[in-house]
Amino acid sequence: MANESQQPTIFLNAKDILKKLDVSHGQVVADLGCGSGYFVIEASRLVGDAGRAYAIDVQKPALSTVESKAASYGLTNIVTVWSDAEVYGGARRIKNGSVDVMLLIQLFSQTHKHQEVFREAGRMTKHDGEIAVIDWRPDRLTYGPPKARRLSTEQVKSLAMREGWKLSRELMVGSYHFGLVFKK
Repeated sequence: MANESQQPTIFLNAKDILKKLDVSHGQVVADLGCGSGYFVIEASRLVGDAGRAYAIDVQKPALSTVESKAASYGLTNIVTVWSDAEVYGGARRIKNGSVDVMLLIQLFSQTHKHQEVFREAGRMTKHDGEIAVIDWRPDRLTYGPPKARRLSTEQVKSLAMREGWKLSRELMVGSYHFGLVFKK
């Protein structure tokens, strides 16, 4: 693949990916399993003061890190939500159908409850919104989790279909990850 030689890094470029997702001023973006906030911080900048960026994670120290980063950058539109991505309705602070772009970044490779995660993501996403799944490719094992923890794009598409979501497009996000975008 020609693009792989152009992007040999294992790192994801949050700004580039969010632009490919057309994240824009005034939108609501949620990062389910946000970790230290790499994507949600950049999403916050793109949606601006008229938008909102939800940082959702089960680990409270991760949310504290996001809050510290947001404060240091002067970002006031980030809302942290302590919740388990594997529990339907767990992030109850976020209303059903209120999110324009839902991010699932390297989340499926960290859980075995894939359907539950997709169901919770779908609950929060607007009917005309999008769910972006970006995770480790199972055919590139140099970096990242073991192969047994990785899903194929076909497995992710099947999960989405079971919840009524259809593949909208695929994103080129780097050499070691795939990117899938789903719509209702």
